[in-house]
Amino acid sequence: MLLCPLSALLVKLLQQKRLTNPPKRFNGAVFPAIVSHRIIAMSRICELTGKGRQVGHNVSHANNKTKRTFLPNLQNVTLLSDALGKGVRLRVSANGLRSVEHVGGLDNWLAKTGDEKLSLRARRLKREIAKKAAPVAA
Repeated sequence: MLLCPLSALLVKLLQQKRLTNPPKRFNGAVFPAIVSHRIIAMSRICELTGKGRQVGHNVSHANNKTKRTFLPNLQNVTLLSDALGKGVRLRVSANGLRSVEHVGGLDNWLAKTGDEKLSLRARRLKREIAKKAAPVAA
């Protein structure tokens, strides 16, 4: 089996016990199990409201029912955080975007929303905003 330079590095890391999960094999080549430390979730769920897909039926004139999915209207938007002083890219539903604007911005939305509705990225952002706000309040 021929090893590319990346594969040779992975084998070396495995031997030194630095790489915890072993690489996967595909067509004779060796690929890492985790390519990056970033978690990129492409699920169709709003990061701020937790809205996801719903399942229902298409109903014909003859009342035949076929399964279908209703997807949320997700948009990739950059929301400005007042506390952090920077923009944050999130995947948000149109309804979630209206809600954020209604409450008065991203910081207020994250402060009032429970963690169970928020995505992992949004929860981390919420903690980061809380840390920035804590020294100001003290």
